[in-house]
Amino acid sequence: MLETRDLYKRFGGLVATNHVSLSIEAGELHAIIGPNGAGKTTLIAQLAGELRPDGGAVLFDGRDVTALPVQHRAAAGLARSFQITSVFPPFTALANVALAVQAHAGHSFRFWRDAARDGRLTGPARQALDLVGLGPRADVPAELLSHGERRQLEIAMALATGPRMLLLDEPMAGMGPAEGAGMVELLRKLKGHYTILLVEHDMDAVFALADWITVLVNGAVIATGTPDEIRSDPEVRRAYLGEETV
Repeated sequence: MLETRDLYKRFGGLVATNHVSLSIEAGELHAIIGPNGAGKTTLIAQLAGELRPDGGAVLFDGRDVTALPVQHRAAAGLARSFQITSVFPPFTALANVALAVQAHAGHSFRFWRDAARDGRLTGPARQALDLVGLGPRADVPAELLSHGERRQLEIAMALATGPRMLLLDEPMAGMGPAEGAGMVELLRKLKGHYTILLVEHDMDAVFALADWITVLVNGAVIATGTPDEIRSDPEVRRAYLGEETV
């Protein structure tokens, strides 16, 4: 479904992604882990089309999309959520998701006032809210939602665009234990229905959810494998997981 070949990105003297090659199969949940500054967010931005790599290629379903902008990748079925929530706080949950449907369909934002009343937009929006467990909160302004609910809302906005693959950048960031457990269950429900690339610091969540894990350190891949293989890899333990990890 998604492949990168020798993806390379430099910012001045900093190499953010250092010849990163990945292969992600359809229906797979593939996690990217690594310490702060490893290049994870830079990598996901290149996959989404927000950053142009200095070298290498990105292929989506066999098609070279390296030069395609964000909107064209989204139209092809790549949807991204962000490390920091990116919702419209004064708008209801339903209106936020309806706007995502509207934007994906190519409608003008001049008509945003009608988005929450247009059945062509609210139908898919309600389905997405139900899928993430926010159906009963559809009419609540986003600014009144809890942090965890806002993260759910952002995923609903991504789902409402009808993606084939989700790029999730730390969906559990800032969550407490209860909200984090809820997000794990949501991702478990989505797994298999969507191909998912997950960037996440919560190792319990990663090892519970991932089919495959890639470890980035200083912009380079140091290991790719199953959760058991990554947990027992001596180089990964030294570089990231810590010797105390079992």
